Amino acid sequence: MSNGQQLLQPHLKAFGRLIGRWQISGDAFGQTRYEVVSGGHFILQHFEVKHGKRENKGLEVIGRLHGFGAVPSPDIHSRAYCFPDGMTLDYIYEIEGGTLTIWGGNKGSPAYYKGAFSGDNRKLIGSWTYPGGGYSTVSTRVD
Repeated sequence: MSNGQQLLQPHLKAFGRLIGRWQISGDAFGQTRYEVVSGGHFILQHFEVKHGKRENKGLEVIGRLHGFGAVPSPDIHSRAYCFPDGMTLDYIYEIEGGTLTIWGGNKGSPAYYKGAFSGDNRKLIGSWTYPGGGYSTVSTRVD
């Protein structure tokens, strides 16, 4: 079990394999870093990725939705904040076995990422799909 998994609350343990820095290559390139927030209820992702002419730089908070007086959501949600243009994007994260799926907006959305972890969790190979396009990437753990 990685140190990231040990620090995470049970609902996020499967996502512990993301903790660390990753170099992204393929149709998009850049880097991303995932870290556990104190208490283990959230994962923060810091990203800098270029795809075509678009440069995405920002921060994403990943965890359960849990409003005042409400029961925590069963799904793992996130909100990404893109600094260059002020755009915010909502996602739902899922891990089944060695496959990571990130749904744009809601489960079943036509916009999603699907990637497979290597056996040693040092590579994540996948593709973003969305209406009118998509692209493939390879993320390689650098620490």
